[in-house]
Formats: sequence, structure tokens, C-alpha cells
Amino acid sequence: MVTACDVPPGVVTGDNLLKLLKHAKDNGYAIPAFNCTTTSTCNAVMEAGKKLNSPVMIQVSNGGGCYFAGKSTKDPNAAAAGAVSMALHVRQMAPYYGIPVVLHSDHCAKKLLPWFDGMLEADEAYFKQYGEPLYSSHMLDLSEEPDEENIAICVKYFERLVKMKIWLEME
Repeated sequence: MVTACDVPPGVVTGDNLLKLLKHAKDNGYAIPAFNCTTTSTCNAVMEAGKKLNSPVMIQVSNGGGCYFAGKSTKDPNAAAAGAVSMALHVRQMAPYYGIPVVLHSDHCAKKLLPWFDGMLEADEAYFKQYGEPLYSSHMLDLSEEPDEENIAICVKYFERLVKMKIWLEME
């Protein structure tokens, strides 16, 4: 069981995400992360977190976003739409579980940047409407690219993300 943390239940972003990560570090625990592909798996992760009084991280990959959208969907924007659908579901349900939830996108390679762009556009629209982004954090995995290109691409995205206090994990 995790000790009390001054972070509200539901999806955490910005300063609350920083508080949660600091609390985890200061108290010596990890926040478990789970890649989810359905509303049922998202709910199961949040239910387990509630039973253990533990924050959780719900992640979506490009493939998970495609699965969320429906495997027969061939539209190139389907992965982003599915990832946004998952995030909206988690945002709707997370407060009912009474725990902090981190929403994270996982391992976006260069060839998947259109997926990342779609999620970032959704973050910006959500931020404009609600004052916080849809996602807590994102990951760019450009480890197969030359260092200079990797850093330049990450900087370009970071300049957009920082305005919404979205964490960027870079690899």
C-alpha cells in the first residue's frame, strides 16, 4: 500500500504529476505501467490500483491505438483516434477509482510521428477547453536515429508540450 499523497484522484498532469513522481521517489516505490488495448484492460488496471491504494500508469502504443480503433480500420489516423478514445475513457472513469492515474503514450518511433501528432493535437484541443492536456506524458523513441536528428525532433515537440506541462520521455 502506498502512503497518502497530496494528489487528487483521476488523471494527473503538470504540477500534480510532478508531485506524484516526487512522492514515489521520496517514499521508495514505483508506479506500475500497463499498456492497454481495451476499456476492460484500462478498468482492470484502475481497479487493481484501487485495491492496492496505488497510483497507476496507463499507456497506449501505436498498435494499442489501432486496436482501440478497431483492427479492420485502415485509415492512417485510426491509431491516433484510438489512442484519444482510450484517453477519454480513462479520463471519464479514473475519478471513480479514487487513485491518481498517469496517461502515457509509449514508444513512438520516427515512422509513427503522425500518430504522435494526432495525440498532440488532441492534447492541445483538450487543453484549450479544460486548461490541462488530455495526456500526462508522451514518449518519443528515436533511438534508431542519429543523435542530432533525435534531439532536434524532440526539441521541436518539447516546445509544444511544455506549454501544457506535458512530460516528454525521450529515448
